[in-house]
Amino acid sequence: MTKRILMIVTSHAHIDNDHQTGIWFEEFAVPYHKFLQQGYDVTVVSPAGGDTPLDANSMQGYEATPENEAAKKALKALPILDDRYQATDFDALFFPGGHGTMFDLPDNPHVQRLIRDIDQAGKPLAAVCHGPACMVKVVADNVSIFKGRRVTAFTDSEERAVQLDKLMPFMLETRLRELGVEFVPAADWADHTVVDGNLVTGQNPQSSGSAADAVITLLQS
Repeated sequence: MTKRILMIVTSHAHIDNDHQTGIWFEEFAVPYHKFLQQGYDVTVVSPAGGDTPLDANSMQGYEATPENEAAKKALKALPILDDRYQATDFDALFFPGGHGTMFDLPDNPHVQRLIRDIDQAGKPLAAVCHGPACMVKVVADNVSIFKGRRVTAFTDSEERAVQLDKLMPFMLETRLRELGVEFVPAADWADHTVVDGNLVTGQNPQSSGSAADAVITLLQS
């Protein structure tokens, strides 16, 4: 049977009046293409629906390859994430990053519901770069369901390097550590993906491909 992947992307377009944001294109385009190459059925949704904002910095040097153009098209006119989307209908859940995810994913009840249900079912749950912001408010009995699990994400060092640390609602590495996860960083900008059971996390844009490959490996096992 064809595997079904649900990719949830940000709808958030601005950090403040001076800083545009959105999805980091590579973190969507690379996994999206890898999943299509496997013949997977990929569904893309966002909290607000419509066209996904693209972080302009992620489009520098953009090449209009067929794969990139298909990925751009897939981010247009998205449906809104709502109760229509159930964990039972999908084989894996994937969250690309971009600073926008820090603002609209943590508090979304559908994000929290899907993460709980996918994880409880033991299906692959993956997030890249700032995508793990989706995890920070998923709790059971007031404790993070990820406590004690091995996780990586965009590090505080990387956040300071891009000079956006003062503009974030929270520092992602710090918050994850506060929740009791075993945070596993690598050097800044290294291709680094951590797999803990069904949980796959990638550190940064450079980790987009390896995170997608880890999901594919889990789905094939």
